[in-house]
Amino acid sequence: MSNKQIRNIAIIAHVDHGKTTLVDQLLRQSGTFAAHEQVEDCVMDSNAIEKERGITILAKNCAVSWEGTHINIVDTPGHADFGGEVERALSMVDGVVLLIDAQEGPMPQTRFVTKKALALGLRPIVVVNKVDKPGAKPDAVINAAFDLFDKLGATDEQLDFPVVYASGINGWSSLEEGEPGEKWGESMAPLLETILRHVQPHEGDEAAPLQLQISSLDYSSYVGRIGVGRINQGTIKPGMDVLVMEGPDGRTAKGRINQVLKFKGLDRMMVQQAGPGDIVLINGIEDIGMGVTVTDPADPQ
Repeated sequence: MSNKQIRNIAIIAHVDHGKTTLVDQLLRQSGTFAAHEQVEDCVMDSNAIEKERGITILAKNCAVSWEGTHINIVDTPGHADFGGEVERALSMVDGVVLLIDAQEGPMPQTRFVTKKALALGLRPIVVVNKVDKPGAKPDAVINAAFDLFDKLGATDEQLDFPVVYASGINGWSSLEEGEPGEKWGESMAPLLETILRHVQPHEGDEAAPLQLQISSLDYSSYVGRIGVGRINQGTIKPGMDVLVMEGPDGRTAKGRINQVLKFKGLDRMMVQQAGPGDIVLINGIEDIGMGVTVTDPADPQ
């Protein structure tokens, strides 16, 4: 898959602004789940503590396909207490979706994550959710988002953000305030089209030496520790010998990739190759840690 057919986005939202419901709808309507499959509510908040408290702590990933483009969706913690998680999540994406309740507007808890995203040069897409509820005030919410971005030091380009109106619970989005338009009907297509149009594909040469930075970790009792990260350049394959670089002093260790996987919906699928822009999971390197860079042995730089 060409890196032009990949988009990587992060979602920023306050508790109860409808993030998990919106992601559920994207998974359903993109065809990720077959009609007969049961989709668990609040799929992104799968950690036991998160379900109990209703908050997002650990950054998680899922992916949808739309018009031949693979869209990786990275969740972000909603609290400044998890700053390390936030920075690692944002390092994997090229754009952010700020989801805002049409009644409540931007909340202080999202300020930290939004500031980090803007500082990294990520362009925001503002989704005003729950616009069909009584008391919704989308115009005021958009103005408040603009003021927030301005106070956080956004560039002129970041301040020229696209707006999508949505009702996550009813499964529709619109580029115009009010009911969904005739072109798309009641669907999430306007949001997905906005992501394709406004989030740039990652630039990277697949023929260059491999550069994969591990942003998060997972574990399997079958394969052991799993590293998750985005490929900035180069190509990675199962069975490939690599060099693992860690620490400020550039300590290195040799390793061999066992499996390479990508996200598909909430699942993971094994692939024979991945390239620039792909968010991948790799296993086979026993002591792999967060922040390390995986590269070619022949060219560790």
